Amino acid sequence: MLSQPISEVKGVGEKLETHLHELGLYTVEDLLFYFPYRYDSYEVKPLTELAHNEHATIEGEVVSEPSLSFFGRKKSRLTMTLQVDQFAVKAVMFNRAFAKKQLQPGDTVTVTGKWDQQRLQITVSQYKKGESKSQEPIQPVYSLKESVTLKTLRKIIKAALDNYLDHVQEILPEAIRESYKLPDRKSALRQMHYPENRVLLKHAKRRFIYEEFLLFQLKMQLLRKKHKEATTGNAQDYDNNQLTEFVQSFPFELTSAQKKALAEILADLKNPHRMNRLLQGDVGSGKTAVAAIGLYASITSGHQGSLMVPTEILAEQHYQSLSEMFEDRAKIALLTGSIKGKRRREILESVRTGQVDILIGTHALIQEEVVFHDLGFVIVDEQHRFGVNQRRILRDKGLHPDVLFMTATPIPRTLAITAFGDMDVSVIDEMPAGRKPVETYWVKGQMTNRVLSFIQKEIGKGHQAYVICPLIEESDQLDIQNAVDLHGQLASIYEPDISVGLMHGRLHNDEKEEVMKQFAGGDLQVLVSTTVVEVGVNVPNATLMVIYDAERFGLSQLHQLRGRVGRGAEQSYCILLADPKGDVGKERMKIMTETTDGFELSEQDLKLRGPGDFFGRKQSGLPEFKVGDMVHDYRALETARRDASDIIHHKSLETEAYKAINDILNSDEHLAGEVLD
Repeated sequence: MLSQPISEVKGVGEKLETHLHELGLYTVEDLLFYFPYRYDSYEVKPLTELAHNEHATIEGEVVSEPSLSFFGRKKSRLTMTLQVDQFAVKAVMFNRAFAKKQLQPGDTVTVTGKWDQQRLQITVSQYKKGESKSQEPIQPVYSLKESVTLKTLRKIIKAALDNYLDHVQEILPEAIRESYKLPDRKSALRQMHYPENRVLLKHAKRRFIYEEFLLFQLKMQLLRKKHKEATTGNAQDYDNNQLTEFVQSFPFELTSAQKKALAEILADLKNPHRMNRLLQGDVGSGKTAVAAIGLYASITSGHQGSLMVPTEILAEQHYQSLSEMFEDRAKIALLTGSIKGKRRREILESVRTGQVDILIGTHALIQEEVVFHDLGFVIVDEQHRFGVNQRRILRDKGLHPDVLFMTATPIPRTLAITAFGDMDVSVIDEMPAGRKPVETYWVKGQMTNRVLSFIQKEIGKGHQAYVICPLIEESDQLDIQNAVDLHGQLASIYEPDISVGLMHGRLHNDEKEEVMKQFAGGDLQVLVSTTVVEVGVNVPNATLMVIYDAERFGLSQLHQLRGRVGRGAEQSYCILLADPKGDVGKERMKIMTETTDGFELSEQDLKLRGPGDFFGRKQSGLPEFKVGDMVHDYRALETARRDASDIIHHKSLETEAYKAINDILNSDEHLAGEVLD
């Protein structure tokens, strides 16, 4: 019944059906589970219970004559003070000049609108004289397109509930519902659309948040299990003695976090199932050393390894550092787009015949012409920079190689267990001893001249500096110093004594690589750039990072940029030039100056921005939940993950109590694959 077309619902004609399709609504079930994104309630709550920016209704007495001012053509602003309990609240109404005659001091008025907790102010969208009827129902508000009105959608959802609710099947076992005191699915569904009161609505939401998270975690964990079990006979029998000797050759001691991550990776290599692991580590935490030991383990067991990175310059830097680490223990080759002709043919032949132990390169590694002799271990650096297909092709090149993804973007635990639920996650959350933290300062725009002098001072000591700004060229809407202008300004101030380079996204890849090479080689002292400089290039001589309009970046991005400096022995600095207007911007600057811990910053960033922005929704593959919010409801997410793990471990899906859930998972298998790939 629920899979019937939406045209079966009373009141849905041909034209409306077409418009509902635009909203993604095709069946009766789609309609029933099209939840409101908010609720209009004219229920008066005490001010102390209101949240900042909430859509709220308050009742109070007009204290003084409302004040009316005009601006622009037919635009007006009416302001009045209301006495609400012991508080004086400012109420602001736009383009309601007529209300001045209606509202007098001493009148009781009920106003609805957006509540500003900091200012004790409400921006009024609706008002009426007199006391509120506090028993008025809570009204659902749905996402709409112009072609469908709210009134129409409410009407047909009500018709669908009246006629089809009895066909909705319960999917959660009774034991779980009782354990968490969750309402049954039918009554929760009715409360989601037409809540009787706030308490029942809260429990209905709780039910659907848990249901969504549980189904998602089950999909993830089943897929992870399937991935693991799909490959057997993949165990790598590496030589422990050779490995120990290799680690002892390093000029530094591994941190305990590195040792822990390494133990997890080595255990995966020994395991007969295929490795699918994410290695997270802040910039400079020593991921490369761990990756190198993993590669060496694979070589000693008779396999080849490969390391894929996003840019040529990064590939070259990894080639240099790994060549120094391995000395004559392994034959390492570099393959990038700019290596052509005879040299390229020689490298490809050596890879095919097994003479090359480790191949390092950019996406050139996934070209058809690259054939490995026996690829056992694949490492993908900055994995979210690669497209899904690129990762898959490399993964499938060998005979089911073990795969390790590395990222310097510290992903909060909440996101890691969700976005990467199909991967095992290792974390290096400790910095090597002796590494000096980057000193970070937040300065306002009027101090720009002092910042320019500081750049000069650092260059005078023989160091180099990055200067970052957000946009490439002038935007009328945004008052931002752009890279091209800024480069011109700095060049006129510093040249010819100090050479200033420019890099931005509009440059061709070859041009970007060339500029970066000049900077890494010391030919340029100052590099003006947009955020394209973000990914792991190593310039130990760069000790200063200046970020213009820093309030326009998220915390994680600021931290990534800051990670470009502080890679050598000298003290490094990051200066944030920012005049944030809002509290969130100010809070961001404050957090940046107080901590250099990427994981702590990423948790804060998640709270300030929400998961959608975290690493770009398109890149992240993050699921869109209808009711749940991964940040706000992280406790429910953790609970659902734990429960999913128990259900799979105890094979509960095979029991009668879980039949409905099992049916959904089986019919939805393709969806999980999409999310995870």
